[in-house]
Amino acid sequence: MIKEQIQQLSQDIFNDVVANRRHLHANPELSFHETQTSAFIAGKLDELGLEYQRMADNGLVALITGDKASGNVVALRADMDALPITEANEVPYRSQNTGVMHACGHDAHTSSLLGTAKILTGLKSQFAGTVKLIFQPAEEKLPGGASLMIKEGVLENPKPQAVLGQHVMPLIDAGKVGFRAGKYMASTDEIYVTVKGKGGHGAQPQMNVDPVIITAHMLTALQQVVSRFADPKNPSVLSFGKVIANGATNVIPNEVYLEGTFRTMDEKWRDEAHRRMKKMAEGLVESMGGSCEFNIVRGYPFLINEEKLTATTRGHAEDYLGKENVLDLDIWMAAEDFAYYSQVADSCFYRLGTRNESRGIISSVHTPTFDVEEDAFKISTGLMAYLAIRQLGN
Repeated sequence: MIKEQIQQLSQDIFNDVVANRRHLHANPELSFHETQTSAFIAGKLDELGLEYQRMADNGLVALITGDKASGNVVALRADMDALPITEANEVPYRSQNTGVMHACGHDAHTSSLLGTAKILTGLKSQFAGTVKLIFQPAEEKLPGGASLMIKEGVLENPKPQAVLGQHVMPLIDAGKVGFRAGKYMASTDEIYVTVKGKGGHGAQPQMNVDPVIITAHMLTALQQVVSRFADPKNPSVLSFGKVIANGATNVIPNEVYLEGTFRTMDEKWRDEAHRRMKKMAEGLVESMGGSCEFNIVRGYPFLINEEKLTATTRGHAEDYLGKENVLDLDIWMAAEDFAYYSQVADSCFYRLGTRNESRGIISSVHTPTFDVEEDAFKISTGLMAYLAIRQLGN
């Protein structure tokens, strides 16, 4: 059976996948600067005899078409960019680029998809249809590489009936995967605010317009957008992670600068929340004698896993791994630019377990100590190959 063949092939290429991952991990590149990463991927595709097209500068798209006749198409996506984080892990494959680290597992995604490509290339005579491989840059930075590749036609010629994405999850043990149908990840918007007043001596507050006090009231009031205007059944998060009031113990500054994020899972409410936040902030600040510049940079949409596709994909995963190794996921208020694919095509974004408590591999993504249990690659490549073949109707 083809399942057993895929499982064997995934074991055969395991060491190569690990080697590729370690190379990528040691040589991370930031969003929109993945030139060497792209060249590495291109070289691996050349070795497989696969032609590819470049998109969004560093992105690559390749096709693997089975020898049997079928017009069905499924797309598999992996991202390739790293984060501006200094790695703290003392491992042989530690980042060689100071201040840059694969702290979100994109090295694992790319090496896994390269492994999947090798498996599928070896099985071309046994399946019908076309698998589109999407190696995507710039997931970590707006406007997101997915949006750029979609604009350049990555979901056309041929058009896939489904798009599948696999992402590491350090909360799940290696050897297991997780699925959630319907709304899964949040939209994300960046908020930049400047509250202006009139600074002066801290001992003479009556002569100043204190932007620090105004900002404190504004921050508290803005939480009402979530607590009193949002439908409780619709998850929403408003957080401010940077507040700069550059005064002193006895100096009231002229202005306060803030940065934050707003996340939710409903586009209509998202637009309404934007209007409410801006109106509330500007009105409150003005009422207290100051002025406010309230800017919202619209980010990724929310990610939705198409119900029917996710149900069938999960079933195929259970067939491949066993039901005991396929878990339910809760909603996740982080954001992912895979959401752009999910807004325009039937999509399924699932999680690959990479945790190993016995080895201390437990750190969250986007942290200096993040790492993955490499035994996860024993299933990551074969599972994606199996899901693709089954989705094509084989």
